[in-house]
Amino acid sequence: MAHDVVVIGAGFAGLSAAVRLAEAGVTVTVLEQAPRLGGRATAFTDKTTGERVDNGQHALFGCYRETYAFLRTIGTADLAPPDPRLELVMADVSGRQSRLSCPPLPAPMHLLAGVLSWGALPLADRWSTVKMAPFLRAARSRGAEAVAAEVPAHLTVSQWLESLGQGPVVREWLWNPLALAALNQSPDVAGARAFARVLGELFGPDPGASSLGVPTVPLDELYAEPAARFVEARGGQVLRGVPARLSSEKVSGAFFVSSDTKKAPDTFSAAAIVCAVPWHALRALWPAGPPATMAKIVTNAEHIVAEPIVSVNLWFDRPVLSHRQVGLVGTTFDWAFRPARPQRSRRDANEPDPTSEVALHRVTLVASGARDQLRLDNDALVALAERELRACLGGAPGAPPTPGADAAVSLREARRVHAVVVREPRATFSVAPGAPARPGTGTPVPGLFLAGDWTDTGLPGTIEGAVRSGHAAAAAVLAHLR
Repeated sequence: MAHDVVVIGAGFAGLSAAVRLAEAGVTVTVLEQAPRLGGRATAFTDKTTGERVDNGQHALFGCYRETYAFLRTIGTADLAPPDPRLELVMADVSGRQSRLSCPPLPAPMHLLAGVLSWGALPLADRWSTVKMAPFLRAARSRGAEAVAAEVPAHLTVSQWLESLGQGPVVREWLWNPLALAALNQSPDVAGARAFARVLGELFGPDPGASSLGVPTVPLDELYAEPAARFVEARGGQVLRGVPARLSSEKVSGAFFVSSDTKKAPDTFSAAAIVCAVPWHALRALWPAGPPATMAKIVTNAEHIVAEPIVSVNLWFDRPVLSHRQVGLVGTTFDWAFRPARPQRSRRDANEPDPTSEVALHRVTLVASGARDQLRLDNDALVALAERELRACLGGAPGAPPTPGADAAVSLREARRVHAVVVREPRATFSVAPGAPARPGTGTPVPGLFLAGDWTDTGLPGTIEGAVRSGHAAAAAVLAHLR
């Protein structure tokens, strides 16, 4: 079966490439090995509650220009609206809570003004953020990519922040949580260049770039299924549960893609291929081994180190978060999220009577760079997550709520009725100094292109990086087909 282009992989990278190509009038076939779309950013149905749960909490930022362009194309940008401005609620294990609220000033003054008035920090730490101003102004005037390239490659995030005079408390309450969220790796290990690029994007010319947008629907409804419908409406097809294998050489000017499933034809041929699989799945595309010219790229991909994320979903018998997300300080879990979508009413998982029902209210706690947590069993992870949530947000018994505090009284009295642990051992990749080189979009094989957050986007493993890579691959394909 002949096609213009075959895209292998249906995560953000593959689907954004397919949509951009379909929009340009190219007939596209997307092959996804898994039974559902979305790759490392998808959703599943919890059997006990019937609720759709993401395989890991994902959030967007206002600076995700390519991501929001992709969502606008498929008609879902309104399902993850960015906040009007940057606001963060943080809480530590002593139960102290505080809100960082940035005023509507030009960037990066909005951040500096917000931090200078932030009571969570000692005065000296607040003033230390002013030392970040030259970097942030340079990012605004010369671009995030240019200023990030000037950061010494050997520095970790912690070393870089210390060299810029950032105090220990502002690192603990602001910079480290942002680094963990963006890089999924300890600031003591992650490379400073990657974080500098993120900060340059977040606090560039647009003050809305740092605003957070949390999807109001499960991830597959946000992008995966709408993208598939977009491609199919333009004559393409999106096939699930179809593993793809590439021939090592072109035949008659075309690539041949084989499949060993009864769900699809045995062979597809295409003038161009977009490989949008994760780094660890690249070699498996060639059962007989990759072409010799691809050997270095494949070998480098195999040496990329994976970084895990562990998420614990806790259902309570009453609402326990009055904020959509709260950063946790001094804990194993970094963030607590309240899903924006409506909660369902289902049977209490701990009740023997199957007719009993309770209104369930879910909180998702996320541990980034969670190597140690991967080794814990589910019961231990659930207990740890609940203990840290209650320590940070439960408040002292009988104490009145503090300004900006969460629903402490409700959480103290809440009962957990259900829990689900989600492990993503290969959620992202390491950006530590000395990491293997990441490949570009083009390859030594004409007509074969790469996409994925792990390619050389200049960003860490983020949704925006994945979409940028998909759009870059689509542009390269269109140039190749001309």
